[in-house]
Amino acid sequence: MRMGRCSWLATSVDFRFVGLATTTRGVKAASLALNATLPTSIAKEEKFSEYKIHINGDANPSVAGSGKYFEGEKEEFKNEEWKERMETWKTRQEKRGLVTKSGDGGHDKDDDDDFLIAEARQPLWRKVPIPSRLINPYRIVIVVRFIILCFFFHFRILTPAYDAYPLWVISVICEIWFGLSWILDQFPKWCPINRETYLDRLSLRFEREGEPDRLSPVDFFVSTVDPLKEPPIITANTVLSILSVDYPTEKVSCYVSDDGASMLLFDTLSETSEFARRWVPFCKKYNAEPRAPEFYFSEKIDYLKDKVQPTFVKDRRAMKREYEEFKVRINALVAKAQKKPEEGWVYLGSEGALDIEGKELPKLVYVSREKRPGYLHHKKAGAMNALVRVSAVLTNAPFILNLDCDHYLNNSKAVREAMCFLMDPQVGKKLCYVQFPQRFDGIDRHDRYANRNVVFFDINMKGLDGIQGPVYVGTGCVFNRQALYGYDPPASEKRPKMTCDCWPNWCCCCCGGSRKSKAKKKGLKSLLGLGGLYSKKKKMMGKQYTRKSSGPAFDLEEIEEGLEGYDELEKSSLMSQKNFEKRFGMSPVFVASTLKEDGGLPEGTNSTSLVKEAIHVISCGYEEKTEWGKEIGWIYGSITEDILTGFKMHCRGWRSVYCSPKRPAFKGSAPINLSDRLHQVLRWALGSVEIFLSRHCPLWYAYGGKLKWLERLAYINTIVYPFTSIALLAYCTLPAVCLLTGKFIVPTLNNLASIWFIALFLSIIATGILELRWSGVSIEDWWRNEQFWVIGGVSAHLFAVFQGLLKVLAGVDTNFTVTSKTADDNEFGELYLFKWTTLLIPPTTLIILNMVGVVAGVSEAINNGYGSWGPLFGKLFFAFWVIVHLYPFLKGLMGRQNRTPTIVVLWSILLASIFSLVWVRIDPFLPKQTGPILKQCGVEC
Repeated sequence: MRMGRCSWLATSVDFRFVGLATTTRGVKAASLALNATLPTSIAKEEKFSEYKIHINGDANPSVAGSGKYFEGEKEEFKNEEWKERMETWKTRQEKRGLVTKSGDGGHDKDDDDDFLIAEARQPLWRKVPIPSRLINPYRIVIVVRFIILCFFFHFRILTPAYDAYPLWVISVICEIWFGLSWILDQFPKWCPINRETYLDRLSLRFEREGEPDRLSPVDFFVSTVDPLKEPPIITANTVLSILSVDYPTEKVSCYVSDDGASMLLFDTLSETSEFARRWVPFCKKYNAEPRAPEFYFSEKIDYLKDKVQPTFVKDRRAMKREYEEFKVRINALVAKAQKKPEEGWVYLGSEGALDIEGKELPKLVYVSREKRPGYLHHKKAGAMNALVRVSAVLTNAPFILNLDCDHYLNNSKAVREAMCFLMDPQVGKKLCYVQFPQRFDGIDRHDRYANRNVVFFDINMKGLDGIQGPVYVGTGCVFNRQALYGYDPPASEKRPKMTCDCWPNWCCCCCGGSRKSKAKKKGLKSLLGLGGLYSKKKKMMGKQYTRKSSGPAFDLEEIEEGLEGYDELEKSSLMSQKNFEKRFGMSPVFVASTLKEDGGLPEGTNSTSLVKEAIHVISCGYEEKTEWGKEIGWIYGSITEDILTGFKMHCRGWRSVYCSPKRPAFKGSAPINLSDRLHQVLRWALGSVEIFLSRHCPLWYAYGGKLKWLERLAYINTIVYPFTSIALLAYCTLPAVCLLTGKFIVPTLNNLASIWFIALFLSIIATGILELRWSGVSIEDWWRNEQFWVIGGVSAHLFAVFQGLLKVLAGVDTNFTVTSKTADDNEFGELYLFKWTTLLIPPTTLIILNMVGVVAGVSEAINNGYGSWGPLFGKLFFAFWVIVHLYPFLKGLMGRQNRTPTIVVLWSILLASIFSLVWVRIDPFLPKQTGPILKQCGVEC
């Protein structure tokens, strides 16, 4: 098959490795196998029809395996721990008068059973509020700081500096903007909370001995674009960590989206599936953590600790040797992939859906959607929506976990952590997603460019969790599939009103309607076989839509038959099902899957229909004239589709939950190089500007809806923060101007004004200290965050504002750049690597200007004597504030050899010189002479 620029899903490999294919020249079905034997080889497109396509139904869960966690409950604890838990439970029951004290002080098997039953009835999670001794002083200081800020602005506005009026005006405008930004950032952190989960209770409740496993299935989404910037070995490790997750095998499906249509990635997944047959049983046998082999074998810990199996050392060495061979094969694929054979790609599959121990392995599905010139593909958001549709047709799990290709499962029980919330009978149905914090590997010890983002994930996100839930950050998130379909959350149940039979049947106010009408509707449902189809109504975007909990998938045209003899209201209720095709697209199988709240495939489907539908729903024209990307799925309109998607869900009334287990659930890689880090921040800021200039801007969108006002403040902060760069750039330039001209933005202070300045300064320090106390964030992480706020503000955020305005107002599009994921063995090697970018010019210019200003100010003070040092102190403090915040940027410019690239120095000196010369030429602070210049002659007249 000759390959042009195509988007394809090729063939099956190993254990249920699924392939679908669509090309730019038409939609072409490749061989697809689920739970079946793989075809021998595929060499030409014409031979595709010769192979049979097999798709089996849902695998029957093993009854013996379903009680694994129930039987092993006591094994998770030591004997002393188990006895302590039992004694605590018995003491609590005795206080309630539910049991009597035993005479011998021991406990028998019945006590154990009673304890397990009682434990299973307990909540799966609980909210842990911040202790009042920590949070109350924090709130008091916030209020005090707000009051001080008001008095400070009152003084600044009513006390202008007439000798430096333009500088004073600029400084006041900047300070007011900073004050508003602080309010938007601070008040959503008013009610921070923590949460803790109980995984043992989850197992006791849904994995009971002798009963089928009742944990909900989960579809994993992994997205990748360019295998050269995102090395295949990194994607392979992510996939291996998913396939070996601590979750029932038959409930796990992994979908990999290759938006670059790369044969390299497909072959990599083929090798990955083969290696997983050995890696997965090893992880589950020895409870290995993490379950990404690259990071498991590179951990510098004592791997013999707590390993009692005598075969562990031997198996570990053998597995490490096999992984090294696996890496060699992947590297060989990378070298071979640089050349494409003219005769086309040929793939040779192998048999197997089981691991080396004969146990079933999860599904692995490779997806690459169709792309054609002239169609909008919407980048990552479009790829994720294609995965939503493909997964709905093939497996249709009720929950979806999406990961970037460089984020692996660091905690094999992460899915169980999320299920403690999503399967909770009280709040689970009202949750749109569970967001996990992002943690990173390979970052330098001092975290020079604040890559860990600890302040955001450990302070801001916990604050939002106490309101309506955290924002969606693009990865490490478990979704409720129904929330992605644009449905509203279920309404709270109301108590039924009292009715009686003492009034006539025509009185609908009391009796609730005609019995004849009810019987007629019931008969209609029985006639059509749709008994469970209209059990529950839900609103979707202001309209009424009905949903079914289970039942066969019907052709919507067949439902129309047999409606004669019924009134228009009943007919319109049934015919509204046709609207689903207009909203979700022309796929009956997919439409039927959207109506199944608990997931699962519609009854009556066969392998041929599923294959056709899976290929059909990833075609480039499927989303035309539908609401995909508008109200359904990942929302289009911004390169930061994550913020927009979560915002739409919260506007509908959904809640989200922030889950931060002790062992990080996921870990990824971050760009530690200065230029790559700035480009990453530029992309995020550009997406925020796009949302600000769209109809979905939180400043005016969905008022009167279900979005809480503190949550709205947080979303407003996420889209206006790039505009702070304009004020920040001006404010960082003011110290140099003041030092060069001898002017200052503040007039001579009296005692009262000095008090307000000192009080504001102390309140800022107190807020930071108390915030660190309740959050547990280190002062170093907090300081790095403050420094990079200035570095990113005067560089990436500034460029994002202008690029966003050009894109939205002038139609000048900006190319999306994928952040490189390094696979270099040289630890922190990229930290000192310099890459030229125009983003480096503004911060470098600011550093040079302020350093020149400091030298000029000190020189003038030395020449003028002791009396000039007092006014100079405030200006120097102002300039040093800028230089200290830009210090990590300065270190990044120096590199390993402490040398700044010549081009950066030349550009910065040129800009600084031009600015200084222009300032000298048009100095607004010199008195304007209208007559002859008069000078003192020195002679007493």
